[in-house]
Amino acid sequence: MTSEAVQRGTEWLGRVGLRPTRQRVALAALLVGDGRNRHVTAESLFAAAKDEGDSVSLATVYNTLRAFCDAGLMQEVTVDGSRSYFDTNIHEHPHFYWEDDGHLTDAPADQMVISRLPEAPPGAEIASVDVVIRLRKRH
Repeated sequence: MTSEAVQRGTEWLGRVGLRPTRQRVALAALLVGDGRNRHVTAESLFAAAKDEGDSVSLATVYNTLRAFCDAGLMQEVTVDGSRSYFDTNIHEHPHFYWEDDGHLTDAPADQMVISRLPEAPPGAEIASVDVVIRLRKRH
């Protein structure tokens, strides 16, 4: 991991006042160290950390991703109600879920138009709308 990646990760944490522990910085550097947004699962981030030689448990990865989401650094995208992806792009945007290999990518937000939503039930308000478009290869 480059010192530039570590610096980017540390600054990312600093923007929201998260304490830059060794493990948080290591995971942040993997997530934003190259300046690009990414979608990860806890398992894929754990594997990437292991490949870098960082000693971090899977439970720590889950807890750290949750802390990053709670701090507003990432958003969680749930697919199938059981599989969670974590996205460093926190702006509202749709996603493509590629069923054939199980990965998530951003879909072009400027091409999507939602013309009408159902009314929220009494006593509730719509907080956000998550759009996941499932894709599979044509046979």
